[in-house]
Amino acid sequence: MRIEETDILIVGGGPAGLSTAGRLADGVKAIVVHQDKEIGWPVRTSGGSFKGDIDALGVPSEFYVIVNTAEIYSDNRRLELDMSSDPVVVLDVTKVYRWLAEQMNAELHCATKFLRVERDGDGFLSTLRTVGTGEWQVRSRYIVDASGWHMAVLDSLALKPKPERKGVGIEYEFPARNHRLTKAVLFFGKSIPSGYGWALPTADGSIRLGLGQIRPINTENPKDLMDRFLASGELERMGLPQPEDFHVNSGTLPSEPFEKDLVFGRVIRVGDTANFATPTLGEGIRICITHGRALGDALSEAVLQGRDKPLKRWEKSVTRELALKYKVGFWVNQGAAQYSPENWDASVDRMSRVPSEELLQFFKNEFPPKTILRRAWLVLKRRILRKFGRQTG
Repeated sequence: MRIEETDILIVGGGPAGLSTAGRLADGVKAIVVHQDKEIGWPVRTSGGSFKGDIDALGVPSEFYVIVNTAEIYSDNRRLELDMSSDPVVVLDVTKVYRWLAEQMNAELHCATKFLRVERDGDGFLSTLRTVGTGEWQVRSRYIVDASGWHMAVLDSLALKPKPERKGVGIEYEFPARNHRLTKAVLFFGKSIPSGYGWALPTADGSIRLGLGQIRPINTENPKDLMDRFLASGELERMGLPQPEDFHVNSGTLPSEPFEKDLVFGRVIRVGDTANFATPTLGEGIRICITHGRALGDALSEAVLQGRDKPLKRWEKSVTRELALKYKVGFWVNQGAAQYSPENWDASVDRMSRVPSEELLQFFKNEFPPKTILRRAWLVLKRRILRKFGRQTG
């Protein structure tokens, strides 16, 4: 079979892989392979993010709608949240991904599945299969795993197994018709065990209604979960319409603790493969773009200078920014996944007593020092009580 030679092979055409390719320097040869037939379609994420971060990344304003208000529901509580201090945006995911693809300094192959990779001297020989043309190979000096929860490269090289704990989501996107949605809605409780639901407006006037759950805590089929929710009467309570003429978006992402090992020699993981999505709400496009671009800079330096130290600097920089707050966020994630409906009622009551700016920071997975200390004390307290209980029992 034919073999192509390149400096870098990037496996995955999501925001992390595309952003990495978008910052590669002239003189660096790269190939991006993407399993879907098109960039940005089908949609695998709801596209929620935050305006300040998205604007700082240069995303055009016509690619999103701004949302200043959110309503948060549990089974017996309702809270209205003013988000004008740090507005949420709902991205047109397809347009954003294609905008990122336009900036790539790389050769793109869609409808191409990564099959396997083997070490080839100090580089790699990867086998791929493209729809309509069959199998071919790429010999590369570096390989970037941006394949998401599949962890295709890491799994093939036995560097990391695929995640066991995952967030699985289903979303119905449908025309708003006579129900113009101007708010975001988050809901928790008995309708969505071990997860949460959302309703978001889009720039073209449609509504995205979704549910996400943690596996293996909840192994129910997402469509069955959605059907039961739609029949529950909760939409009427939230002032939302029943979906009609909808299409289905779905996605899966790792829901495991952030790990510091991002660079394995000349194999680098980025994006969902590296657990970049926030543990609190599973939101990560802005984070994937930010650190994907930084990885592109580091790879350019590594290729052009013939040394791998820039990759370790990138790894250290990402770890310094994410490790602690993602650890706190994962504590929150683990606790919330076990919540009962009564716990969620109590949680919404607590949210109502927190200033809106602090609650928004929580949803962004940004924790002030006092919050980190409080969470650490609670964890330590539980451990002491468990140990004391075992000794006295």
